Amino acid sequence: QVQLVESGGGLVQAGGSLSLSCAASGLRFSSSAMGWVRQAPGKEREFVGAVSRSGQDTSYGNSVKGRFTISRDNARNTVWLQMNSLRPEGTAVYFCAADVNYLYDHARISIGAYDYWGQGTQVTVSS
Repeated sequence: QVQLVESGGGLVQAGGSLSLSCAASGLRFSSSAMGWVRQAPGKEREFVGAVSRSGQDTSYGNSVKGRFTISRDNARNTVWLQMNSLRPEGTAVYFCAADVNYLYDHARISIGAYDYWGQGTQVTVSS
């Protein structure tokens, strides 16, 4: 079965950095569009970033542009989210997601398009 396992969350001070990783199994990773979505307490899910199958196309939510970078290694079935200049409003559970049915080599920005989700990893940014 498909498994997406996130790691790398934790507590960081505002202005600091964290790197999240997502290890995927049970799917054709190189054919899957991957993304990161976060959800803060009491709020709706928010698109953070996405990367196309090949890694050549990326997209970011407006609130993280210029600070976060998404990347992938298809040989290692892994996608990363490098988060710099973190802000307290970035406190949330961060989820890795996969769209295994998308036929094009484009980043997927629609949260509803993703078929599989990880369990999430908590990121807490202190002020």
